[in-house]
Amino acid sequence: MRRSISAALFALPLAMAGASAGAERLPVFDAHVHYNFDFGRPLSVQAVLDTWREAGIRGVLLTSRPNDGTRELLAAAPPEFKAVAFARPYVVMSDVQTWFRDPAIYAMIEHELERGIYVGLGEFHIFGRDADTEGFARFMRLAQQRGLWLHAHCDDYVIERIFGLYPGAKVLWAHTGMGTAEGRLDELFARYPTLHGELSYRGGIADSGTLSPAWRQLFTKYPQRFVLGSDTWMPQRWPDVPEIMDGYRAWLSQLPPEVAENIAWRNGARLFLGE
Repeated sequence: MRRSISAALFALPLAMAGASAGAERLPVFDAHVHYNFDFGRPLSVQAVLDTWREAGIRGVLLTSRPNDGTRELLAAAPPEFKAVAFARPYVVMSDVQTWFRDPAIYAMIEHELERGIYVGLGEFHIFGRDADTEGFARFMRLAQQRGLWLHAHCDDYVIERIFGLYPGAKVLWAHTGMGTAEGRLDELFARYPTLHGELSYRGGIADSGTLSPAWRQLFTKYPQRFVLGSDTWMPQRWPDVPEIMDGYRAWLSQLPPEVAENIAWRNGARLFLGE
């Protein structure tokens, strides 16, 4: 299902994608990388680096399931790739449903954070009233104590709950709500200045390669609040990464250059690399 969504969102006409890539070839900060090992290594470290080079990716936000993959890529990435790591509260895929209730996952995250290499928590999935549980509140307290970013795959109810539990939280909203209405996004971005949107799998941005008026308005109103992502959540996603990035470049070319450069690279570099 998700693979078909990917094709619809990013498989733009080759002529447009190629023209955009040739004209600008904006460097990209990829703020949604998974190097998951729970179903076997998806590809070699060298193949990952080659994929990033082909895609024009120069910075990455690394996560994995379990966190072994993140640590391996972080250690192996050469200086040409600027990398930052988030600790993910999963060991296997089934943890998606139970992580916030599981004391063993909380202990695992505490252990990971002691390594001193992580600046955030996530990507984690949580929806609706699950965010009202004490288990979730405990993770938010930990994040607040450590000053961690949160990479949240969630609905708009959870976004409000996060900021209720952790005022001033630095939130990267995975997929920018996936299908949350643009008007609701505008409301939340206006209310929470430390909310940022990551755009992988996000519907409605472009129709047959043409940037939608609603998204043009959001990008120009909040030019420092959005970043790109590949979301390599399954092995089959990795070969698509160069095409995904050129798909982004196609609609980025329809924005003012400064806005496009912010979304492609500068926002990620500023937020996660301190540049």
